[in-house]
Amino acid sequence: MSTKHSKAAAEFLKNKKQAAWHDETLWLVREKRDKLSKEIPEWEELRDMACATKLYSNSHLDELLVEFEANAQANGAHVHWAKDGEEYCNIVYRILEQHGVRHFIKSKSMLAEECELNPFLESKGIEVVESDLGERILQLMHLKPSHIVLPAIHIKREQVGKLFEKEMGTEKGNFDPTYLTHAARKNLRQKFIHAEAAMTGCNFAVASTGEVVVCTNEGNADMGVSQPKLQIAAFGIEKIVPDRKSLSIFTRLLARSATGQPITTYTSHYRKPRAGGEFHIILVDNGRSKILADQNHIKALNCIRCGACMNTCPVYRRSGGYSYTYFIPGPIGINLGMLKAPLRYSDNVSACSLCYSCSNVCPAKVDLAEQIYLWRQGLDKLNKADRMKKIMSGGMKFIMKRPLVFNTALRLAPLSNRMPRFLIYNKLNAWGNGREMPEFSEKSFNEMWKNGDVK
Repeated sequence: MSTKHSKAAAEFLKNKKQAAWHDETLWLVREKRDKLSKEIPEWEELRDMACATKLYSNSHLDELLVEFEANAQANGAHVHWAKDGEEYCNIVYRILEQHGVRHFIKSKSMLAEECELNPFLESKGIEVVESDLGERILQLMHLKPSHIVLPAIHIKREQVGKLFEKEMGTEKGNFDPTYLTHAARKNLRQKFIHAEAAMTGCNFAVASTGEVVVCTNEGNADMGVSQPKLQIAAFGIEKIVPDRKSLSIFTRLLARSATGQPITTYTSHYRKPRAGGEFHIILVDNGRSKILADQNHIKALNCIRCGACMNTCPVYRRSGGYSYTYFIPGPIGINLGMLKAPLRYSDNVSACSLCYSCSNVCPAKVDLAEQIYLWRQGLDKLNKADRMKKIMSGGMKFIMKRPLVFNTALRLAPLSNRMPRFLIYNKLNAWGNGREMPEFSEKSFNEMWKNGDVK
C-alpha cells in the first residue's frame, strides 16, 4: 500500500536534477553546521543546557507565562491569550479592524502558517504581505513553505526570475541573484512604507523582561515594525524562556544549527510600543498544553524551529518538503503532525530511515527518531499499519522463531544470487525499485563461527 508521502516523493524524484540539487544544498548546510559546532568546545554542554532549560520552562509554564504577561504589561504592551488557532486569528483581525487596517505586513511566522492566518485575513479584505524574501516568493507563487527556515529552498533562481518578470517587471531572462534581490527590495520597500500595521513571529519570549526576541538575516522584521504605529507579535507558549541568561544559550545554538552561521544578522528585542503607538502580544496554546501531558512526546516542545533535523534527514533531502502532508515537514513535522491528528498525518511516519541523525543534531536534544519509532509501534492500533509490511513482519517472525526453518532459509538464500532478474525485481519487491539488492553470502555467520572462520 503506497502512502501519500511515498507517492508525493516519487513525483518529486522524477526531476532527478532538481532532486539532486535539493539533496546537495541541504547537506551543504548540514556540513556548515558541523564545522561551526566543532569550533565550540562546550557545544555538547550547550545542548544539554538547552534541553534542560526547555524542559524546565515547559514544566513551569503556569509561572513563566504569568510572569511574562506582568512584565509585558508593565512595558506598555497589550497581552492576549488564545486557546486555539481560530481564537488567535480572530484576535489579530479584531485588533486590525479596530484600527481600520487594510494593508498589513508581517515577517516569517510558522505559527501563522499553523493557524492559517493569511487566508483568514485575506477573506476579510485585508492585504497581507510577507516580508521575508523566501516567503514573499512563495506568496506570489501561491505556494506553502517547504522548509521552516529556508522556505523557498526548492525554488531555483530561474523560476524566481520568471516570477519577478511577471510581478515586478524585471528584465526578461535576468536570473542574477543580486539583481533579483534588489528588485524584491525595491518592491517590498513600498509595502513597508504603506503598511498600516506590522506583525512579527517570535523565536524566544523572555519571562523576566516581558520582551519578544526575533531572529532574522534580512532585517525584514525591523523594517516592518519601524514605520507603522501598530505592532503585533504572536508566539506559541513553548517559546518562553526564563531570563536573558537562558536566552543566551539558544542564541548560540540557533543560527549555527539552522544555517551554519555564528549568529543571525539581526537579533531584535521588542519590549515597548513606539511613541504614540500600540504593541500587542498574543500567547497561543493550540494544543501545546495537551502535549505537556504526553510523557513519551513532551520533548517535542523543546524544538526551537532551527530546521537542523531537515537538513540532515536523508528522506527529507531526497523527497522534498511537499511530500509531507503536515505543514511542517521532516522529522519534527512527523512528530508534530502525529501529536496534532494521528489519523490524518500517519502517512508521514514511514518517511523515516530511523538513522537517528535528526536526534544527533538537534540543538535542544529533541528525541525525534525515538518518538517516530514509538509512533510506528502504534500504527496498527490506529488501523494505519501497512498491510504488506505486516505480512512481511509476520513471515519473519514465523521463520526466526523456528531455528530449523531459519537455518534452512539461510542455506538456500544464496540461490537467489543466480535467479533470473525478473523473478527478483518485480512489483512484489518494493525495496528493489530503484535499488540493487545485496547478494547473499555463500556462508552464513553461524557456519563461519562454527568452522572457526570468525575470530
